[in-house]
Amino acid sequence: MCLLDFAMDFIRGKWKAVLLCHLYNEPKRFLELQRITEGISQKVLNEKLKELENDELVCKKVYAEIPPKVEYSLTDKGKELTSIIKEIESWSVKHYPELDNKCV
Repeated sequence: MCLLDFAMDFIRGKWKAVLLCHLYNEPKRFLELQRITEGISQKVLNEKLKELENDELVCKKVYAEIPPKVEYSLTDKGKELTSIIKEIESWSVKHYPELDNKCV
């Protein structure tokens, strides 16, 4: 496997890059991520967040409160990768402005 394929595996699929972009500016709770990620089911969101956690791109913070509060945020590694994704998004906006469909 070449290094590009290896790197692309971290964001391959429909949802991972979008979720990383949603977390770029600030942590988000599960229901907020589900609300702003149109078309994602609760099951798929949970799976993708776990995959991003396992890849050390997203950190899950559980607060000791009742009811429990959980927030997801980018790790340093996740911020670095998301910066690259946002550059690709900027390239798309520049060359295909008619699409005007930012991930965040």
